Amino acid sequence: MKVCKFGGSSVKDATQIKKVVAIVKSDSDRKVIVVSAPGRDEKYDEKITDHLLNFATDGHYFNEHKIEVSAKQSYDAIITKYEKLCEDLKVDKKIIIRPLKKELLESKLKGEKKEAFYLSRGEHHNAKLIEQFMKQQGINVKLMLPEEFGFILSEESRNGKVLRETYENIQKQFSFENGEIYLVPGFYGVTKNKDIAVMSRGGSDLTGGELAYALDAYLYENWTDTNGVYEVDPRIIEDSKVIPRLTFKELRLLSSKGFNVFHFNAMLNCKKSKIPINIRNTNNPDHEGTLIQSERVPMEDTIGIAKLDNMASIHIQKDMLSEEIGFTAELLKIFGEFGIGTYHYPTDKDDIAILVDQEDLQGNINSLRREIEKRLKTGNLYVTYNLAIITIVGIGIKENTFAIVDAINALKQNHISFDLFDMSPSKISFHIGVPQNISDVALKTLYTNLIEPQYKTD
Repeated sequence: MKVCKFGGSSVKDATQIKKVVAIVKSDSDRKVIVVSAPGRDEKYDEKITDHLLNFATDGHYFNEHKIEVSAKQSYDAIITKYEKLCEDLKVDKKIIIRPLKKELLESKLKGEKKEAFYLSRGEHHNAKLIEQFMKQQGINVKLMLPEEFGFILSEESRNGKVLRETYENIQKQFSFENGEIYLVPGFYGVTKNKDIAVMSRGGSDLTGGELAYALDAYLYENWTDTNGVYEVDPRIIEDSKVIPRLTFKELRLLSSKGFNVFHFNAMLNCKKSKIPINIRNTNNPDHEGTLIQSERVPMEDTIGIAKLDNMASIHIQKDMLSEEIGFTAELLKIFGEFGIGTYHYPTDKDDIAILVDQEDLQGNINSLRREIEKRLKTGNLYVTYNLAIITIVGIGIKENTFAIVDAINALKQNHISFDLFDMSPSKISFHIGVPQNISDVALKTLYTNLIEPQYKTD
């Protein structure tokens, strides 16, 4: 049995939904289908999920993001989207539109509970619509709503975590006795108090991953709008190829540095149960995609190069820093208090560098500097802006560290300077920080010298 998740781009319109149905029909092992809310709204170029949140917050959500779309315009965009889907798929509007309008206009909820409820409606009603279309196509489909089968989340309305009883509920309710295909809306669940709660954004990946784990699927297919995980950003290097297989660890290292094709938390239980994940393209179903596994035999040293743009390095100096117990913990705590996420922190005896998203420092850097100096009695603190962090990944690096030598030599021969170099403790990746304005050139140079030669030797 396979569990399949189809993202927003895969169910954004009637054409895409028909592709989904064809994919489901083409393999009888595809028994559990998770669907997202429809993708972007054509008129405003915003996601339906964002329109729902904007309507729930009376227009404040888009206003805060400097987007000029009112709550009324968001409501119209939502209704128009579902009406067109019904028309194009020949689904009775009364089944979808009436309940949707009623829920949006008559809800008495407030605050985060209201936001969570409205956010969940994208997946909820899209699943109902797709169920109707699947039945038209002769598919023996059964809609399984999270609130009915017991997809139980913690009490955080906007960031719910899956509770253990969810797995027992899934195993009891998904019997497959009549050969049916189960259709599940992703992203949301219910608390023990029966309130709707949603997971973090990208939560449909999480729904699929938890279902695959609970049902002990032999494969979890994640269908999106790309052929898989590329060796390097194809927008920068057009000839970049899809990586056929990756370990969970390698994908984690790549995804943390800009390969955002999958919600990593969705992998955790699949990784624990060694359930492979296959990233596939709804628009190119014949492509085998990228298979993510617990382990693989390394046939190459490096398999992917990721680039994280617009970073800043905060370099702190203090005598005997490495011998001061709790220094790093307190430092990271300060960053957390300012809501600044940290990516990486290379250290030595008297120095530590913290890499952060440059945008997070806007409006914060002066106060952050003052707080660090006040609480940790540091000496010098330097900030280097406009950095790009290039990460070279591959489990083969652990056995062949000459890849590091090749990378440095390639940069040297092309007169490309770098501001940072660090190897990961796992020894299957290393990081190079270069000025943002030459980052694309550096990326192409590293790709040409580290990955392309592997094809020539084959």
